[in-house]
Amino acid sequence: MKTVSRKTVPLSKKIAYAAPAYALAVVGIPIYVYMPKFYTDIIGVNVVLMGYILLSVRIFDALTDPAIGYISDRIKTPFGRRRPFIAGGSFFVSLSMYFLFNPPEASSSYSALWFGGCIYALFFFWTMVSVPYESLGPEITFDYNERISLFGVRDGFLIAGTLAAASSPALVEWLFNLSNTAQGERAKFFWIAIIYAPFVIGFSWWCVLSIKELPPQSVNRPVGLIKGIRQMGRNRPFVILLIAYTISAIGNNLPATLILFYVEYVLQSNLADFFLLLYFVTGIVFLPGWILISRKIGKKPAWLTSMAINTGAFFGVFFLGPGDAVIYGILVFLSGIGFGATLAIPSAIQADVIDYDELLTGERREGQYIGLWSISKKFAAAVGVGAGLSILGAAGYTPNVEQSEQVKLVLRTLYALVPSVCNLIAILIALAYPISSKVHENIRKAIDDRNDGILVINPIKPMSSTV
Repeated sequence: MKTVSRKTVPLSKKIAYAAPAYALAVVGIPIYVYMPKFYTDIIGVNVVLMGYILLSVRIFDALTDPAIGYISDRIKTPFGRRRPFIAGGSFFVSLSMYFLFNPPEASSSYSALWFGGCIYALFFFWTMVSVPYESLGPEITFDYNERISLFGVRDGFLIAGTLAAASSPALVEWLFNLSNTAQGERAKFFWIAIIYAPFVIGFSWWCVLSIKELPPQSVNRPVGLIKGIRQMGRNRPFVILLIAYTISAIGNNLPATLILFYVEYVLQSNLADFFLLLYFVTGIVFLPGWILISRKIGKKPAWLTSMAINTGAFFGVFFLGPGDAVIYGILVFLSGIGFGATLAIPSAIQADVIDYDELLTGERREGQYIGLWSISKKFAAAVGVGAGLSILGAAGYTPNVEQSEQVKLVLRTLYALVPSVCNLIAILIALAYPISSKVHENIRKAIDDRNDGILVINPIKPMSSTV
């Protein structure tokens, strides 16, 4: 029984698959960059309490992500395993986002409860959409290099969506001539919610109607969720990838959370929106080049190189201070060169380790793998937001005033030094990742042979195991 290769995916299909990533990016930058400052400085929620809420919602995600992934692997409907979740969940994502971006006039305590309720709802429904959505990708093509292109397009759309989300507050403020007051800030996020809600629904449905799912393929009886997770622990390439990616993502989420604080209080500049724009535009511009490099030298070397560039440039940010905005902009540009690759290449690598799991278990379990991957991303974001804001509050941060030297030192350390150390550790771990283009080719061939009843050698452990 030969698996479907689908070596070449038409560009129209790649774009249709990538479209939801653009719209769902609104749940990224606004949540981690703008919402904390909006709720602390405008709405009045305590910064430490904000950090605890955002940290707790990620613990909640640790339960929902693998559960939704497991269900989407097992469910059978006339419309497929993944698409019903994407189509239905998109409506609730839009609704939850609207309520989060439009809190009522209320006390600090009530506002904290409002934020907590809305953020829990938003992330639950986001999981309902994003885990099945990302699970579609690995089965669209099984070709090693075509996956680089597919996930490059998807994550390129993600970066473009993040760029749009990052620039939308300034754009909406200019478009509607909003004042720099509390009411102006409220109006700003009201219009962002109104604009983005139709995109989330429309782009999700575009994907659902354009991408057809493969029928479930399994040569073994499906196992339960807990046993399945234990089996993932025996997938050595996945464990290496997950640990390296998680450590790197923790470091990368700290700057995303703290950039507004760093630019305002350390650089004493009002150009934070411009620097975000520069970073994301640079990532998009250089992403096609990284796709070509990955095809030439392989995914692992390209990923390690992109992390090294991203980290090497960003380390210098630790030493900057007031008046160094130009130097900061140069370092942001240099760091952004590797940014797109640090997103797209791990996604393409992940699809390969799911293939290796199919060889080991006889099942296609994209949902469960994406569920754990999603936990990794959200855990990293939670540490970035929760730990970053909590440590900042403990250091003595007070909104809208000149910060002490101690607070500025903490900001510089969390914003630049800690992320650089995290990426260095991730690079050292990723050196052990074993799947190259040739090894992946052998994995796919072994799957086909095994499905035909032939005893095959494990390409990762050729001297010690058969399947």
